Amino acid sequence: MTTDVLQIELRKAERSRIQEVDFNHLPFGKHFSDHMFVADFIDGQWQNQMIVPFDNFTLSPALSSLHYGQSIFEGMKAFKNESGEVMMFRPYMNFERMNESAKRMCMATLPEEVFMGGLEALLRVDADWVPTTPDSSLYVRPYMFATDTYLGVAPSKTYRFCIFTCPVGAYYSNPPKLKVETEYIRSAPGGVGYAKCAGNYAGSMYPTLLAQQQGYDQLIWTDAREHKYIEESGTMNIMFMLDGKLVTPATSDSILKGVTRDSILQIARGWGIDVEERLVSIEEVISGIETGRLTEAFGAGTAVGSSPYSLIGYNGKDYMLPEFAPEESFAVRVRNYLADLRTGKVEDTFNWMHTV
Repeated sequence: MTTDVLQIELRKAERSRIQEVDFNHLPFGKHFSDHMFVADFIDGQWQNQMIVPFDNFTLSPALSSLHYGQSIFEGMKAFKNESGEVMMFRPYMNFERMNESAKRMCMATLPEEVFMGGLEALLRVDADWVPTTPDSSLYVRPYMFATDTYLGVAPSKTYRFCIFTCPVGAYYSNPPKLKVETEYIRSAPGGVGYAKCAGNYAGSMYPTLLAQQQGYDQLIWTDAREHKYIEESGTMNIMFMLDGKLVTPATSDSILKGVTRDSILQIARGWGIDVEERLVSIEEVISGIETGRLTEAFGAGTAVGSSPYSLIGYNGKDYMLPEFAPEESFAVRVRNYLADLRTGKVEDTFNWMHTV
């Protein structure tokens, strides 16, 4: 069968696996919904748009993306409001950013009707998988990879685009401990740090592992030239409350333009908080902790929303971040506001929510 407007072929799963999932205990990224959306770029156009049961792909050993890394993705979330409607949070920003990543990686770009049409159709089919338990959501993973079977270093002429989903709970159970990375780098000027390409994440795993072996949870990435200025934290943007202002590194070609990052900055300005997007040195942050001028440090990303940190390790010394009551924390306050916005408990004055 096909959808009435989008002409997306629908092959429904013979049996739903939803009864196998405990929605009161959702680990992140372990359970996958019944269906996925797929489309192929062949002969210069997107075709074969289908919603099919979630299953393995059959791939050639010579698949070019496995050898040369043409692979990009996005991370999004769907929610249900109090009326039971499925809502997406700022999906057009993810659509635009995915195409920015595609251009940087010399891949085919996606038309809006393929990205948004496939996304909406998939969420309608698997609407029952959107959880309503506290701190939960349906994580949405659109991604694309090269499909030429050719061992030559050249852009692929064919690609596969896929969207699948998984119900998830909270990402961190406790405030993470961070170590400032001063040897390895995540990205460099002129590189692909602003793109959500798979290689960015693969390259970060080894230094992260070394930090975890030292008792930390994640890294604070610094600039490639001097290791002086802060760029990101783990897989998130990073923010600080410093002298009563919300301070965050300005985006560049080595820093991802986070959807949550942009949302938090707009909310802060709406609340009358001064916002500074600029170079932020690690020395400034450490001095702020020592003098009491820095009151919060937290990560901002789709998976976590806003996640307060407990300490920062730098040059062999751990600096504890201030303790505070939840109602006094900007990070907690904005996280709760975003949760209420996404579930329809507060008015969407920013016009960010997209009804499926």
